Amino acid sequence: MVKFKPELLRNISAIQKWVIPTILIFFIVLWTGFFAYHKYLQNQVKKRTDIIKPKGINSLEKINLGGIDQWVLIRGWEKSNPVLLFLHGGPGAPLFTYAREIGVTAKLEQYFVMVYWEQRGTGKSFSHSIPEESMTIEQLISDTFELSKILIDRFKVPRIYIVGRSWGSLIGLFTAKRRPELFYAYIGIGQMVYPLENDSISYQCTLKIAERSGNEEALKDLKKIGDPPYSYEELIIQRKWLTGFYEVMMAEKFSKKRINYRKKLLSTPEYSLIDIFKMGMDPFFSIKCLWNNEFYKVNLFNEVPQIGIPVFFLAGRYDYFTPSEIIENYYQKLHASKGKYFIWFEHSGHYPELEEPEKFHDVMVNKILGRIHINEKIDY
Repeated sequence: MVKFKPELLRNISAIQKWVIPTILIFFIVLWTGFFAYHKYLQNQVKKRTDIIKPKGINSLEKINLGGIDQWVLIRGWEKSNPVLLFLHGGPGAPLFTYAREIGVTAKLEQYFVMVYWEQRGTGKSFSHSIPEESMTIEQLISDTFELSKILIDRFKVPRIYIVGRSWGSLIGLFTAKRRPELFYAYIGIGQMVYPLENDSISYQCTLKIAERSGNEEALKDLKKIGDPPYSYEELIIQRKWLTGFYEVMMAEKFSKKRINYRKKLLSTPEYSLIDIFKMGMDPFFSIKCLWNNEFYKVNLFNEVPQIGIPVFFLAGRYDYFTPSEIIENYYQKLHASKGKYFIWFEHSGHYPELEEPEKFHDVMVNKILGRIHINEKIDY
């Protein structure tokens, strides 16, 4: 048995008395600085995007939909303006991180009451208590219908506008098809039509870019996963490389800056640090539940061949996430008795609302709101 001299034991004890408090102080200073930086970034965004109009609205609210508490951010200069419900992509892509950018940069909040909703399992609406079996396309359609009814009753309007981007465009178009009496018009951004064909074209585009750039690591990963259908792990690999190539391409073509997603999360006024930590614990929850065999069976060519409200498709020329050639083909075949419109964004990819905000504003305010609410009386 090893025996320590009393002097050595006293020295170890003295070191412990200093080390533990020093470590505690270090972490306190670290977290205090992190919290202060978080608040600073949030305040900068608030100053830049505050709504101070006397009849305006800027409200973060928790609403129970389908038995699950979910969050909406409602913003607009005038509460009597038409209501627009925005359905985010993903599945599971937090919307509040760029909601204010949509409303302020594209100046939509001057003309609409913008309702940004984070669907169950996403962003602030994420919780470990959400049953995985409730994470289905049908449930999200039901949640969308329920929220739409709540908004109609609350703002005392006969109908609302509904925008679906990417993943949200499936939910949005299905809801609009089934309950046309709730909506003035449907607007699809990066419309999903046939996920299996979508991912096949997206994969081939990513593979070609990797070959042209000589990126051996990307080629190895992409050839390993092959063509869809994908598990969510395989999808993440394909999207990781596509996102990287996409950001470089858009920067070179149109001087688009890369997005710092971590800073976006920290600067979002609607997120507490607890919200951010919760999201980080299971960031792929929604996509794990929803990107499955049932999802790959969806085919709007067969399931939504016609619709009874005006439909607008907004397509980025360089969209390789939801390739616009499929959307254009679907548009040509869709029977829309109240009118259908296909609008190209020549300097955009998957995010025309952020990449061409002036044109996006013109389309939303002049071509859509102007046509339906002001210039034309459409008989529903």
